Amino acid sequence: MAREIAAGLNVAPAITTSGELRFGTCLLNPPSGYTLGDLELGKRFVSDLLAGETLRIEGSAPWLAQAQLPEDAQARLAVRVSHVERLPAANELLIYPRNVLVAVSAGVADLPNGVREALHQAAIALQSVACLLAADTDMASPALREAARELGVPLRFAKADVGMGELARNAIGQPVSILGDNFIAIAVAEQPLDPLHIGRPRGRLAVVGLGPGAAELMVPAVKAELARANDVLGYETYVRMAGPFRDDQVLHCTDNREEMQRARHAFELAAQGRSVVVVSSGDPGVFAMAAAVLEALHESTDVAWHSVDLEILPGVSASLATAAQAGAPLGHDFCVLSLSDNLKPWSIIEKRLDLAAQADLALAFYNPISRSRPWQLGQALDIVARHREPQTPVVLGRDIGRPGQTLRVTTLGQLSVDQVDMRTMVIIGSSTTRVIPCLDGRTWVYTPRSYGDKLAPI
Repeated sequence: MAREIAAGLNVAPAITTSGELRFGTCLLNPPSGYTLGDLELGKRFVSDLLAGETLRIEGSAPWLAQAQLPEDAQARLAVRVSHVERLPAANELLIYPRNVLVAVSAGVADLPNGVREALHQAAIALQSVACLLAADTDMASPALREAARELGVPLRFAKADVGMGELARNAIGQPVSILGDNFIAIAVAEQPLDPLHIGRPRGRLAVVGLGPGAAELMVPAVKAELARANDVLGYETYVRMAGPFRDDQVLHCTDNREEMQRARHAFELAAQGRSVVVVSSGDPGVFAMAAAVLEALHESTDVAWHSVDLEILPGVSASLATAAQAGAPLGHDFCVLSLSDNLKPWSIIEKRLDLAAQADLALAFYNPISRSRPWQLGQALDIVARHREPQTPVVLGRDIGRPGQTLRVTTLGQLSVDQVDMRTMVIIGSSTTRVIPCLDGRTWVYTPRSYGDKLAPI
């Protein structure tokens, strides 16, 4: 019936669940360490069994020992479990054990096709390859990564000062037969291989932004990176914000002022083949850890550090989160400034404030005030006031995206330093920034995208 309906609709037939119920196993879903050759042929194979045919099993398939399969040594249908390269046929279900490792050198030209040709010459199916293995001295090679990606297999590395054949033999830890040469060697093991127990992966270091604090404002790519991490490093408040974590994940919490030490520690862990995440609040490239990590890499001559797979993943910055809550105060050109003089002299901050205010840019202040520098925000506001009217709209966002967040709209003339603390984002509008009071009591703030003559008055 399925075939008749499929023929009428010009699609492939599939019968789900019936095979599992009848035979106590799903032939089209072999266990870990094995892979199915052709799903479409497999559907036809199972439907033939459901129609009353028998089968024979050729090769080792221990997971089928307890299944209720209609076996017959003379059956037309055959389940073949083998790493041997073979053209698929309608009466065969090909299942490949992943028991083959290919050791490769980064110096091979057109590596993917070189691997395919070596496997074909050895009559070994590509589907049986568990992973590619290379010497750790080739860890930085993009050709190796591209080859593994194109062939669809994991890439692992091992310490070696021997040829590819010995590299493969030493890495597997079970009896193998070796084929090939000093550039591409194929090792065929007796049992399926687990790539996680062969050599080690290329280390990975991701610097991520958690956003302003709310879980729903964390980008999916960051959530995925945190899920795959072996180690998570950061200021303790931000690390806790990034959780929850599994028991096997290692947390390295440090003081917020130990950024360079944290960056170097992250590279040391990643150089061991671990998957490492450095967390920042907001966006990691805005007054956060991305610059520190790149600075640590720039000053290092360690080849292992430069071989690490480094990625920077963005997050929603505090200025953007606050602006979104208020409306669009940063809707035109704007300037983001940190008022902290821990890493730059106050004279530079004063000069930038004066020029940015003079240029009529909307301004967003990070680190506006603290116990150790209570006077700086007042001076900053005095500088801005030289170039802005007292009625210029100002947005104060405290802990936006976190429990207890508050948002306040005021004016430059009414703003006082006691309304601001270290956890407040200060956004000062430009000469064109406008305020819209709403009937429900809410106030929207926006900066038009045009400097036209028809702007409504403040």
